[in-house]
Amino acid sequence: MCSSDLSSISLEVIQEMWQKDSEVNQDELDTESLKIPQLHAKYYQLYNTILLLRRQAEQQHSSILLERRKFYMGKAETQVYIDEPFPYKVRDKEDLKLYLEADEKLSKIRLKIDYYETMLKYLEEILKQISNRTYQIKNAIRSEEHTSELQSPDHLVCRLLLEKK
Repeated sequence: MCSSDLSSISLEVIQEMWQKDSEVNQDELDTESLKIPQLHAKYYQLYNTILLLRRQAEQQHSSILLERRKFYMGKAETQVYIDEPFPYKVRDKEDLKLYLEADEKLSKIRLKIDYYETMLKYLEEILKQISNRTYQIKNAIRSEEHTSELQSPDHLVCRLLLEKK
């Protein structure tokens, strides 16, 4: 996946990827354990890309906020009012706050930031699960070894003798 693909990735795509990647083949635990670093790198790269996109959106939000504040206060360039007429000059801070909260351009960028935040939280959880995968695989291998030891012929004879007593 190249970096240009990463910038347009959606939460749904990440969820589908994790649905496939989260499966552990119990018959090939050694191979599964070798895939852990690759999985971590894959999702960490996604995390960093989304983090940068969120920071970019936050910068856009700051710029748009300044632009819209000037717009509502009557301090924007004349061309702005020709393109988007606004007959008032908002002077009261509370009124300005209400206009900014209801502003469509600001709402869109806030939604974008919230979406990136949701993606980041989801990726953080994936990275935690990948980190824990080592322990899960190690425990599965121990359990398998313990089960196979108990089923060995020596142990079966001992168990049969114990059951007769």
